[in-house]
Amino acid sequence: MFERFTKAARQVVVQAQAEAVELRHGYIGTEHLLLAALADPAEPAAALLVARGLDHDTVRAAVVRLIGPAEGHDAEVLAAIGVDLDAVREAVEAEFGAGALDARGEEPRRRGWFKSDHRPFTPRSKKVLELALREALRLGDKQIAVRHLLLGLLRDGDGLAVRVIADQGADPAGLRQELEAVEG
Repeated sequence: MFERFTKAARQVVVQAQAEAVELRHGYIGTEHLLLAALADPAEPAAALLVARGLDHDTVRAAVVRLIGPAEGHDAEVLAAIGVDLDAVREAVEAEFGAGALDARGEEPRRRGWFKSDHRPFTPRSKKVLELALREALRLGDKQIAVRHLLLGLLRDGDGLAVRVIADQGADPAGLRQELEAVEG
């Protein structure tokens, strides 16, 4: 399927990986795809979102506010078994001082012999990539462009990316119509 992606759409997929690494998330979710699409505001589909107030910095701040920069998925798993990370942090800092758990510029420990920044796509973000193909076919386009990726996000209708879009005051249905009219 990736052979059908335009160069810009391939760059979005690569950039989504980088966004996940920067946020220290162990996965690539819809929010990372949205951030990656906004990384090049000159791209026509991204420019449309930027004009609606959805620039990279605004969306990144919303993602951090909603799920945080580091714990994300691990925090949810631990909470499910009754571990409150905030309570653990408070107890450690009470015993060892403020910031005792903060990284001190050290390289994070990795399993294995080599370091890898590989992050797997979540099932929802994989679905968005499939929906991007369907959007391209529906519109009669031979290649999958950035606008198709964004249309796939909006067509899915769920996920953190759509929540952030709606929370920022943009109308997902209206954005769909506008993105369909974008060339390229």
